[in-house]
Amino acid sequence: MPGGSIYVQQDEKFTGSSPQWWYEKFWREGAQSRRRSRMVKAAVGAVAGFAIALRFTLPAPVLYAVALGGVVAGIDWWLDWRAFRATAVWRGRRRGEAITGRLLRRSLGRQGYRVLDGRAIRDQASIDHLVIGPGGVWIVDNESWSPDTEIASYNGRLFFGEKYGTKTAKPLCDAAQAFAELLGRETGIQISISPLMAVHCGMLPRGGSLTAEGVTFLKPRLVARHIKANQKALLDAAQIELLARTAARELQRV
Repeated sequence: MPGGSIYVQQDEKFTGSSPQWWYEKFWREGAQSRRRSRMVKAAVGAVAGFAIALRFTLPAPVLYAVALGGVVAGIDWWLDWRAFRATAVWRGRRRGEAITGRLLRRSLGRQGYRVLDGRAIRDQASIDHLVIGPGGVWIVDNESWSPDTEIASYNGRLFFGEKYGTKTAKPLCDAAQAFAELLGRETGIQISISPLMAVHCGMLPRGGSLTAEGVTFLKPRLVARHIKANQKALLDAAQIELLARTAARELQRV
C-alpha cells in the first residue's frame, strides 16, 4: 500500500475495500439527508405542540411549539448517534474487551466476583475475560459483526446471516472446557465453565440474547445481569479466592 510500512500489517477496517470504510463513507454522505429529515420531524413536533397548547388553552403556545419541536429534534439526533456509536467496535474505533471489562467490574466487583482480563493457556486457548464468583465460573469473549448480520438459531444450529456459526461457537466451548480442566486440576475444585459471547454489533433476537451450540450470545450490557441471574451459591469466598489466585498464576496474560 503506498505510504504504508512493509513491516506493519494493514488493518482492512481502515482501507477503501472494507465494509467498515464504506459504512463510514455512506454515513458521512447521508448527513445532509438526516438533517433534512430531522427538520421535518421537528416541524411536525412544533405544529403538534402549538395544537396541544391551543387545545388546552395554555399560555404562550409558540413556546410550547418551539419546545416540542426541539425535543423531537433532540430525540431524533440521539437515536441516530446511538445507532452509529453501536457500530464503533465493528468499525475498529473502540475495543470491545475494554467496554465489556469495565461493565463487568462495575456490576460484579462489589458482589464477590473476580474478573481477570486477557487470559490464555499456552498453545491451546485464549479468552478476553474470566469471571469467578459465587454462582460459578464464566469465560466471556467479545465479537462484532456487521450491523445487518442476523444472529439466530434454527433447530439448535447457530447462524450468522446465512452462514453456520459452529466455527465461532466450538472454539469458545473448547476453551471453556480447557480452562475448567486446568483450574480443576490445580485447585482440586471441580467446576464447569459457561461460555458467553458479548456481541457489540449485529442483530440479536428481541431481548438481546440467544443461546445456541453451547454458547450464550448477548449484548455487553446484559452480560453481568446474566451472570448475576445464577442464584445458586456454588462457590464460597475461599474457593473463589483460590480459583482466582490459581488462574492468575497458571494462565498467561494476553
